[in-house]
Amino acid sequence: MAVVAVWKCDRDGAMFDNKKDAEEHDKMLELAANITALIERHVAGVSEEASEEIGLMLAKRREVLARACKGKPEDLLTEDEEFTSTQSENVTPLAANQ
Repeated sequence: MAVVAVWKCDRDGAMFDNKKDAEEHDKMLELAANITALIERHVAGVSEEASEEIGLMLAKRREVLARACKGKPEDLLTEDEEFTSTQSENVTPLAANQ
């Protein structure tokens, strides 16, 4: 019987093959939670579900958002093709079964 080491994120239960990817995912979720709190404090009338969805979307796309803030706003419009093809390649198949 083989033993497979996996790292599980406490925040959402996602599992990863290595510690680095798990820690990166956890940091992304922490950023999403902080963005969500910021939205809820400063945008009146936004639902909790909508602010969480916005926070998670911005956190997942933090690199392209940073490039846009540094002078490449067009990157926000072309990034979706890159993101959809690479967004789940670090999550183990075990996480998909939960």
